[in-house]
Parts: sequence; structure tokens; C-alpha cells
Amino acid sequence: MTNIVILVGRIARDPETRSTTGGTDITTLSVVTDRPARKEGKTYKDENGYTAKDSEFHRVTCFNGLGQNVAKYCGKGQLVSIEGRIHYTQWEDAQGAKRYGCEIIADKVDFLSKARSGSNQDAPPIDED
Repeated sequence: MTNIVILVGRIARDPETRSTTGGTDITTLSVVTDRPARKEGKTYKDENGYTAKDSEFHRVTCFNGLGQNVAKYCGKGQLVSIEGRIHYTQWEDAQGAKRYGCEIIADKVDFLSKARSGSNQDAPPIDED
């Protein structure tokens, strides 16, 4: 059995980090991916003549050292590649209703570009072959 996810997309907003009472650092980010939009099973052009796109936003969670590096070097608009696994959660809200969530638990994050905001000036070099 396998649970593997590979995403390549842009960071939709700057990563956010928090720490648990046990000392675990958790960094969350939202990654947006695009795919060609379809009408009646076919791709189509938008009003500007480009292939129309559908965007999907993915919640990604990084722990400890990986999360610290993502928080330090990543920012909104940056192109990243993420390898990890899908994780589903279930809980009851304050009104007692069952709620469900889905996130990607990252094992690896590769920086494919620098952040637009300049927040990662000290980031390691990117291989640009």
C-alpha cells in the first residue's frame, strides 16, 4: 500500500509557524496548482486567448526542521515541489457537528524559485540548468 503525493505549485500566502506545548514546530502553507479547465470534456480558451485554468489550493504541513526551513526561506509566489502524504482528520466542532479535513504532510520541499517578497535573501542557491 502506498500514500505518496507530489505537488508542484506556487505558495499562495506566506507560511505560518506555531509550536505545540510539547515543543514541536508546525509550519503550514497553502500551495496552488493549476490544470486546464474543461467544458463538456474539452479544454477551452479564456477571453484573452489563453487556455482556461482551474486552480486548486492544497494545505501543506511541515514539522520541525523542515518547517523551520520553509518558514525561513519560502514566501508567497514562490514555486515549490512538495513530496509527502495525504492525511485526513475528523473532529467535532463546538456545536457537535462532525467536521472533516485533508492536508498534505510534507516529507520534502524543494525550492524551485526564490520568493517574490525578497524574504529569502540568504536561501541556498537554486540549480538553474
